Amino acid sequence: MKRPLLIAFANLFFTVVSAQTVTIDKVELAGDKIIVHYNLENSNSSSNFLLNLYGSNDNFSSPLAKVTGDIGSEVKPGPNKRIEWNIRQEYGNYKGKLTLEIRGKVYVPFVKLQNFTTAASYKRGKVHEVLWKPGNNDPINVELYKGDQRIQGSMSQPNNGAFGLNIPTNTKTGSDYRLKISSAKNNDEIIYSSNFKIKAKIPLLLKVLPILAIGGVVAVLGGRSSKKDAGTLTNVSQDLPLPGFPK
Repeated sequence: MKRPLLIAFANLFFTVVSAQTVTIDKVELAGDKIIVHYNLENSNSSSNFLLNLYGSNDNFSSPLAKVTGDIGSEVKPGPNKRIEWNIRQEYGNYKGKLTLEIRGKVYVPFVKLQNFTTAASYKRGKVHEVLWKPGNNDPINVELYKGDQRIQGSMSQPNNGAFGLNIPTNTKTGSDYRLKISSAKNNDEIIYSSNFKIKAKIPLLLKVLPILAIGGVVAVLGGRSSKKDAGTLTNVSQDLPLPGFPK
């Protein structure tokens, strides 16, 4: 049985740290979640922002992870924004006062993927080219994840817009793979691709053999069938007794 979260709205304080104007409409506690309703105002509606939510439980040292909604990178300005934070998953059965802080800045992506189509299937045992548009010159880390499990990674790679993703032949097939690309110099700059599928690479020999086998069977059956049919017809005409005639 879940224990109730011992937090009252009176114990929640919010500080907004941003070059833009952020106004919080209301904060509500819904089950295991704290929901923050806010507005993000900016004169340039085409701008994107990087927003993170921080908590006083760790002295605002790291962004809260169990968040969804209008949070993270590429948040566009506008009213009626919403952040959902699962406090129980993040802090467990927390009780006491808590200060939350929204920090934001104009978002200039350090990488922007260009050709990585997550709807496609990627074969293991092959190298797949990943292209992106660099946003700065900082080195990057490219890591392959299956769910939350890290499979492999290439660290401190040049941010030059291209990378050869080598998927090992012993990689398990599945549809829950994703790429994590992060800045080697700035822990706040992280992007994830959407989930994509890794499938087995079919060897050329296995592609050819079924065709050859089918051709061989057809050839053998054809030869046998013609010979057998001819013999059967000959035997019928010679050996089958007809009514009214002696054998």
